[in-house]
Amino acid sequence: MSKNYFELIRAGVNTTFQDKGRNNLYHIGIPFSGVMDNRNYLLANRLVGNKLELPVIEFAYQGPLLKYSGDKIHIAVTGDVIFKIKKKDHEIEGNCYESYQLEDGDEIDILSTNKSVYGYLAISGEFDLKLQWGSCSINTKANIGSNNGKKLEHMQKINISKINLNQVKNKINYLNSKVENIRVLKGTNFNYFSEEGKKIFFEKEFTVSKLSDRMGMRLEGDEIKNIVNTNIKSEGLLKGVIQVPADGNPIIMLSDHGTIGGYPKIGVVASVDYDRLVQISPGSKIKFKEIELSDAETLFKLYEMETQNLLSQI
Repeated sequence: MSKNYFELIRAGVNTTFQDKGRNNLYHIGIPFSGVMDNRNYLLANRLVGNKLELPVIEFAYQGPLLKYSGDKIHIAVTGDVIFKIKKKDHEIEGNCYESYQLEDGDEIDILSTNKSVYGYLAISGEFDLKLQWGSCSINTKANIGSNNGKKLEHMQKINISKINLNQVKNKINYLNSKVENIRVLKGTNFNYFSEEGKKIFFEKEFTVSKLSDRMGMRLEGDEIKNIVNTNIKSEGLLKGVIQVPADGNPIIMLSDHGTIGGYPKIGVVASVDYDRLVQISPGSKIKFKEIELSDAETLFKLYEMETQNLLSQI
């Protein structure tokens, strides 16, 4: 039994273990899964001196309240998150993108995300988790991953198998950027839609639905009319693909999406905007802007270079 562990006094709304996800399993119906916001995941691990691919705790909206027992350990929270660290004799108002040392009996209370959706908690060490198909990532829809594929629960014990010996306090000045327009490429079924429907897609605003989750982001707005057929032969799906079902409201495929779908695909979100897309909270407005493939590739390379530059500063 591990002497180093967290106890979940409050589990939070949608708290799971996530890492970089699963590759090369679409052919057997297993989606990529993994963290929703990759940049914030990488920064969390770097801030506590971890290998970048180690699992973290991902939470949505309200995060967990955890009590720590064991040897000294560092933690870091990334995203746009409000949290406190409760020591025996005082409280610390936490800052994102800064590492903190926890001692035996300390608590970390992740109160909420701030006008965003997902946040990340990393520790200077490794959670005691089992891999499934090469990843610890939890997909609650399919019951795949560590923790038997389920969300973390009230009073659950989270064991820590290893603590890094070389723990250093780290900090980086970083502000999550907001995006006015989500850049998209035309989908494989773009011409299935009426001219009016295409115009609505690129010129009108949509509202992010409360029904959105890790599987997909549902949008509400003017109906996008299909002039061919709302049910087509099922085809493979990728993260970021935008399907339009019979009601004319788009659905964007997110990390836990199904691997095939039978609705026409009007577009696909450019990878450069995916991290920012998933942080758009329900009730917010979203607008699409067309982009060419060559531009999307160039912008994504620049985004990756920017991420590496941030990591090098820690």
